Amino acid sequence: MERHLVIMARAPRLGTVKRRLARGLGDLAAWRFHREATRSLLRRLSGDPRWRTWLAVTPDAWAGAERSAGLWPGTRPVDIIPQGQGDLGQRMERVFASLPPGPLVMVGADIPDIRARHVTEAFRLLGSHDAVLGPADDGGYYLIGMKRRPVFRSPFGGVRWGGPQALADTVGNLERQGARSAYLEVLQDVDRAEDLRRWLNRQA
Repeated sequence: MERHLVIMARAPRLGTVKRRLARGLGDLAAWRFHREATRSLLRRLSGDPRWRTWLAVTPDAWAGAERSAGLWPGTRPVDIIPQGQGDLGQRMERVFASLPPGPLVMVGADIPDIRARHVTEAFRLLGSHDAVLGPADDGGYYLIGMKRRPVFRSPFGGVRWGGPQALADTVGNLERQGARSAYLEVLQDVDRAEDLRRWLNRQA
């Protein structure tokens, strides 16, 4: 069956993205980081023949074809779908449940160290596991993948998003379902000004 890669992203609207980062650096700097991080991720991951790439955006109005071409100039065209309403878990669940059959790996757009090798390894691990997670250093996760067969059972109910419990809550849900989970390496999330400074220092 076809493999699916979904990139979850907010539309690059000034004053609406990376709010915690904006509190430390200002709206313009946060918008620039979000725009460039998402564009770079699309360039690295889309167009790979080993999977079909989807871009799930919020707000939903930005999923229209007439709006999508100018969102991230210089990237390959990909299938753009709306995330829908609700909290992060409800939006992730909707995407997992609605796309065509096949293993699905979902990543966020604010982890600048995600590479194609992480996606490749995630799909490989799904050959022998029901789920795979890429932990972030803040207690969340930058990647989750699931086989979705014979049925998709959501692990997102009751997850405390935006805090250090998100990974543990999701893993707990998977364990209660009897799912076999595998893990990728830990990567750094960039949510606050100090996160960005730490990440930039590592690149120097």
